Amino acid sequence: MKRVSNVTVRKRLILALSIGLVVFTVMIIRLGYVQLVMGNEISDRAEDLWSRNIPFEANRGEILDRHGIALATNISAPSVLVVPRQVSDPANVATQLSTVLSMDQQKAYELVTQNSSIVRINPEGRKMSNELAQEVRDLKLDGVYIAEDNKRHYPFGKYLSHVLGFAGIDNQGLTGLEAYYDEQLSGEQGHVSFYSDAKGRRMPNLADEYTPPIDGQDLKLTIDSNIQTIIERELDIAEATYNPDGAIAIAMDPNTGEILGMSSRPDYDPERFREVPPEIYNQNKPVWSQYEPGSTFKIITLAAALEEGIVDLDEDEFFDPGYVEVAGQNIRCWKKGGHGSQTYLEVVQNSCNPGFVALGEELGKETLFKYIHSFGFGSETGIDLQGEGTGILFDIDAVGPLELATTSFGQGVSVTPIQQVAAVAAAVNGGKLFQPYLAKEWLDHETGEVISRTTPTVKENIISEETSAEIRRALEHVVAKGSGRGAYVDGYRVGGKTGTAQKAQGGRYLENNHIVSFIGFAPADDPQIVVYVAIDNPKEVMQFGGVVAAPIVGNIMEDGLRALGVEKRDGQIEKELNWNDEPIVEVPDLVGLSMREINEAYYEFQLDISGEGKEVVTQSPLPGERVREGSKIRILMGDKQEEEQ
Repeated sequence: MKRVSNVTVRKRLILALSIGLVVFTVMIIRLGYVQLVMGNEISDRAEDLWSRNIPFEANRGEILDRHGIALATNISAPSVLVVPRQVSDPANVATQLSTVLSMDQQKAYELVTQNSSIVRINPEGRKMSNELAQEVRDLKLDGVYIAEDNKRHYPFGKYLSHVLGFAGIDNQGLTGLEAYYDEQLSGEQGHVSFYSDAKGRRMPNLADEYTPPIDGQDLKLTIDSNIQTIIERELDIAEATYNPDGAIAIAMDPNTGEILGMSSRPDYDPERFREVPPEIYNQNKPVWSQYEPGSTFKIITLAAALEEGIVDLDEDEFFDPGYVEVAGQNIRCWKKGGHGSQTYLEVVQNSCNPGFVALGEELGKETLFKYIHSFGFGSETGIDLQGEGTGILFDIDAVGPLELATTSFGQGVSVTPIQQVAAVAAAVNGGKLFQPYLAKEWLDHETGEVISRTTPTVKENIISEETSAEIRRALEHVVAKGSGRGAYVDGYRVGGKTGTAQKAQGGRYLENNHIVSFIGFAPADDPQIVVYVAIDNPKEVMQFGGVVAAPIVGNIMEDGLRALGVEKRDGQIEKELNWNDEPIVEVPDLVGLSMREINEAYYEFQLDISGEGKEVVTQSPLPGERVREGSKIRILMGDKQEEEQ
């Protein structure tokens, strides 16, 4: 047997020891790397394997009007979650859940036995009432959890429905402002984490972890609920009165572009949107509809003619025989036989088509269409709502004498309601075209502090203040003496323009089917509000803007200006009365008069008398106020000496 020398043994020992030291060093380094560098990552992975998350929905940001009134908010709506691996008796759990949630038992069984970490009971156990959620809690079923959840609530129902839009079952914005500003409104989901072993059983020695949700930002709108309520009321009355195919109303501050109110019909309840056809909730008509504007478009032709200096409203005259021939075709005035000789102020006042054709011809197609584009037609206004239309204009190269003529009085072109409001606001505010907007401020949901604020955007300066003043004067005459007398509001100096446009279908105009409209502003010396109303195919009435739409705008103006705190004005043009108009008269001072003196004066008022005594001590309305002739005056009779005591 061969003997190994001591030297060889020593070498082998040294080699083995060296290898051992290297291996040990590598292990130590690796262990240190795993502990110090990869520790958190491995820990997180382990926790991910053990943990189960029960989600907690963030509160979606509220949508408020400009005064802080909540128009869209949230209400608690818990949801049922099941961890199938923790369900020890699936048949029993399925039976009890199906009974409480009024669902099919077989479906419940399939859900609680799914090969999944967490299962939602959907839709029966999704977004429930708090009472129903408590019934599920009281069952105390293993593996069944109640997750805090919420759903969108619109406290005023159909109010402002197309503008607000709605959020879906997962609180995601689907239409309107809810969709447009979904990212800012949504927030971030939170959760409660619990830990379970490989079999899904809860690990009792590890505490649950709570990650709070981050609420979405609150959105304060430019909408004024006072104005919006008036608009909703007037459209409801119009629906009941005229049974139209549709209706639109917009109110805007002409000096900022802020939308004060906006509504359309048919409307819907955002919380019950599944009960109406998509074409109702998907069509926000004030920004989406495109149709011929009719005579409201004449304001643009008037602005261009005044700015270019081709007409003097008082000095220049036009003779209207009832028609004008253009390219071999007769374009008729609405008044059979025409208006005869008239100043251009009267042309505007009378809404005379031949007179505006003459202005269009004088301007020429390049100049007229330059102003049309400058006023924003043919492009989006940029309002913060989805689905905005651009309208349809003639290609300038395709505009011949006939197209120029019809465009000058609003026929053969299509525009959107919001374009008309923005354009007329520019015409009367001194010439500034503002971008309309709805989002006024973004607020922190917890503190209410302003995060950001929208500032008005002037897109273009189109006409001079002098031209704008002339437009205001002409349009005030339209309301006082012309086709817009239905919008007259005593003391508030309303200006505006009627529109009556035939609807086209299949390349032909429909018979007795018009969109009648009126756009007005007030006060004429310092406009604070522009209001547009369009009624689509009103029934059993003469389909004229002055008959149907103008009185609606007048009602919105009268109550809206009071709501805005706008004082009445002096210098109003006296209204030229029609045969069926009730005169506006000043209330006399009756205080101190006896009943005999009142009767002898033959006042054209009704009296509502209360109290006992020889003379009037108070009255309502007060002396000097203007009311319709024949209105009721309430008087309190008493004794002057007693009143003084």
